[in-house]
Amino acid sequence: MSALRKKFGDDYQVVTTSSSGSGFNQPAPKRKRQRFVDKNGRCNVQHGNLGSETSRYLSDLFTTLVDLKWRWNLFIFVLTYTVAWLFMASMWWVIAYIRGDLYKAHDDKYTPCVANVYNFPSAFLFFIETEATIGYGFRYITDKCPEGIILFLFQSILGSIVDAFLIGCMFIKMSQPKKRAETLMFSEHAVISMRDGKLTLMFRVGNLRNSHMVSAQIRCKLLKSRQTPEGEFLPLDQLELDVGFSTGADQLFLVSPLTICHVIDTKSPFYELSQRSMQTEQFEIVVILEGIVETTGMTCQARTSYTEDEVLWGQRFFPVISLEEGFFKVDYSQFHATFEVPTPAYSVKEQEEMLLISSPLMAPSLSSSREKNNSVDCLDTLEDTSTKLPSKLQKMTGRGDLPRKLLRMSSTTSEKAYSFGDLSMKLQRISSVPGNSEEKLVLKTTKMSSDLMSQSVADLPPKLQRLAGGGRMEGHLPPKLRKMNSDRFT
Repeated sequence: MSALRKKFGDDYQVVTTSSSGSGFNQPAPKRKRQRFVDKNGRCNVQHGNLGSETSRYLSDLFTTLVDLKWRWNLFIFVLTYTVAWLFMASMWWVIAYIRGDLYKAHDDKYTPCVANVYNFPSAFLFFIETEATIGYGFRYITDKCPEGIILFLFQSILGSIVDAFLIGCMFIKMSQPKKRAETLMFSEHAVISMRDGKLTLMFRVGNLRNSHMVSAQIRCKLLKSRQTPEGEFLPLDQLELDVGFSTGADQLFLVSPLTICHVIDTKSPFYELSQRSMQTEQFEIVVILEGIVETTGMTCQARTSYTEDEVLWGQRFFPVISLEEGFFKVDYSQFHATFEVPTPAYSVKEQEEMLLISSPLMAPSLSSSREKNNSVDCLDTLEDTSTKLPSKLQKMTGRGDLPRKLLRMSSTTSEKAYSFGDLSMKLQRISSVPGNSEEKLVLKTTKMSSDLMSQSVADLPPKLQRLAGGGRMEGHLPPKLRKMNSDRFT
């Protein structure tokens, strides 16, 4: 029996083949891929080979203690207080031993540094009574011991520092809003289906508490390995998924379950993702929900992730909100439930390409519209030029709108001729038959142009009519006008 191991990124699949001649290959179950972020939000990252960089943790000792687990916090808490108490009790016992108070404590004529301290246990009890401000009245400092007064001041300062550090650390540890994230729910799966005519990636979030999340905001990151054109391999490249940043849809009013949508378009990393390609793709969608806890005012963050096998194609979430008598009811039993809906199995890119193939006249129509705009622009330019002529010449022509009429007719003719060019060859041959309506339209336009020109010449004065009929009007002009005319057209 031989084993073939195939590696796909971080996935391994073992296929065993039998040599008994049965011809049956039994695929072993596929090993679960390693996630970057667990479903509960924990990041699977371990820092190693820090070397000398571990000293940075001691420079921020308070944060280091807060980040420790609870068992280590309790151990450090108890150990610190025990060591501090034993150390201060030892200092009081040393003072009593040096002064000889341990041997003269029962002498009524002798005034010790601390009354009724005979041994180490009595010194320890004196320190505890002083530190906890119990003050039973049996052990006390006398005025004959200046070193005891100095040690008492040092004990008060040191005790205040230790209390502030350890109690503050425990308070921050207990008030951390990490447990608040336990009542923020994410759907077990993400779905891809049509919404508002667009292919959309969707998942659901919910809040189990009645207290609100103030300024709740959601973000999505796509983690996917890729290789750059220069050959650099990026194992965990992070891409942003737009969940409504431009429209403000990422700002949530999270009082009931909401469906978060990412529209798959040309700017989306899933532009080329189809139902078939999802079987070979490897990616992870990291969802980050953060906001301010209403009761404590502290910032809370909840995280989860969806791998490619947790994204369901052609599914939609069940509705969970129903209207009851006087209130809205949320049914969390259907929070993770989905049902199948008709969804195209092609990617957005493939759908756009098929749309272009099915409508080949879209591009010529765009060109025709550009041609029409150019004709209109040319017409406006000529009209502006004609208005700049002297008033005498405008009166002589008699019809200032003649060039505009002719240009309109010619532009209409050219547009129709261009539209015929977009047809098939058979239709073009039919349209080019003599006697066709298009050819008649051109002849009619030419005839109307000649009639208008002859009519405009008939409206001129007799002298100008003779000059126009001779065809050499320029020869009868004065020398100065002939020179100006020649300079204008050269």
